[in-house]
Amino acid sequence: MELNEIIEQRIAKAEALKAKGVFLYGRPFPERIDIGKARSDFQEGKKVSLSGRIMAKRSHGKVSFLDLRDSTARIQLYLKADFLDKDKFGLLEYIDIADIIAVKGELFKTHTGEDTVKVEDIAVLAKAMRPLPEKWHGLKDVELRYRQRYLDLIANEEVSKVFKVRSQIIKAMRSFLDERSFQEVETPMMHDIPGGAAGRPFKTHHNEYDRELFLRIAPELYLKRLLVAGLDRVYEINRSFRNEGVSTRHNPEFTMLEVYWAYADYQDMMQLCEDMLCKIAKEVIGDTKFIYQGKEIDLTPPWSRRSFTDLVKEKFDISPEDDPQGMLKKLQAKGFAKDKNKLSRSQVAKVIEETLEEGMSLNPTFVTDYFTSLCPLAKTKKDNPLVSERFELYVAGLEIGNAYSELNDPAEQKRRFEEEVKELDKEEKKAVDQDYVLALEHGMPPAGGLGIGIDRLVMLFTDQASIRDVILFPLLRPER
Repeated sequence: MELNEIIEQRIAKAEALKAKGVFLYGRPFPERIDIGKARSDFQEGKKVSLSGRIMAKRSHGKVSFLDLRDSTARIQLYLKADFLDKDKFGLLEYIDIADIIAVKGELFKTHTGEDTVKVEDIAVLAKAMRPLPEKWHGLKDVELRYRQRYLDLIANEEVSKVFKVRSQIIKAMRSFLDERSFQEVETPMMHDIPGGAAGRPFKTHHNEYDRELFLRIAPELYLKRLLVAGLDRVYEINRSFRNEGVSTRHNPEFTMLEVYWAYADYQDMMQLCEDMLCKIAKEVIGDTKFIYQGKEIDLTPPWSRRSFTDLVKEKFDISPEDDPQGMLKKLQAKGFAKDKNKLSRSQVAKVIEETLEEGMSLNPTFVTDYFTSLCPLAKTKKDNPLVSERFELYVAGLEIGNAYSELNDPAEQKRRFEEEVKELDKEEKKAVDQDYVLALEHGMPPAGGLGIGIDRLVMLFTDQASIRDVILFPLLRPER
């Protein structure tokens, strides 16, 4: 049957119900409980009030079976003309799969042992004018699944599980940090100057103040202002925005955890990161070993460490003293970025990091010893000012985290900001954040900072190959 015919039939049924005096958008019965609770606390003969969506319907004369589902579980409904009011039983003729209903009745088990409700009363809560999709699989449906995520979640219980795990991961993350006396805070999402990371921002305009603003690319500089203020342990689970490419690993709107810890350094942040991700894995998936894209990942500490300086020397013959053009020429000599005439330091770093990702081991690896020229917000190593106290965490080739010993010298920070601004292309031009430098001049304690990409972490823990599969409503191209 064609979709238009199905819709017409359902509209006709809705009109018939209205003619019988049935309100199509009613309310649940009093003392409603979740289906999951009814099943977990199952007692034969117990009276329950449930609500949910009809997922299956089977009729046999004067007996009908429905499968009812809410966000917690699914249960079978048993409806028989002998114990259900004649008018109520008659509603079944006009009720379809996908309709949302409320029922009251008595719990019992069928002869096959299935939890079932003997329905004694029924009400319509929402008449669905369109049917559910029969199947959602294969690449031909992938765009539609993202565009109509509400149908994807109804049709695919495995998809719903991914987002339940996402919620559990964030809950476990908060719990871990709260237990260690970190304070959750909120910082602005609209910035005068985009800062705290390398990235092209989204622009907006505030009419009342007639000023250009930017959606944040990172919350870092505001969080470090709070270290100046005396909040020694802070974190934010934040939405950030970068006006850049879209891929299986990048969405323009993404979720990050950023943590700042006064009187700590990047070594402390390594330990914090290791402890946190192991604890989350144990709480959420039950083990520090799990399968990602057909391969076993083992988070058992201690995690390995590799030097960025050594890696890029070995692979590209690039050294920390090289300028951006020198780096670019060496990249091109190895077959990379051949179509580029000029790249900034941050763009060179992006090419290098994307290349290194492909060669990373499956198990967690801290890549340390980044060039100072690529780390405008990090402290340098005492024995080598060309190398910074920074690490990036890779798992299964995905960059999951980034951390520094935070630079707290205001004069040096200002110099680096000015150097960074000089190198940017015209369309990327931004000002030096003088207010942040001013904050540092009031004294910021030495500190460690850590950023974790929550979307990518969820990809790992739910075995998803694309970031779009762990974001409820990813940004898509306009429909044609």
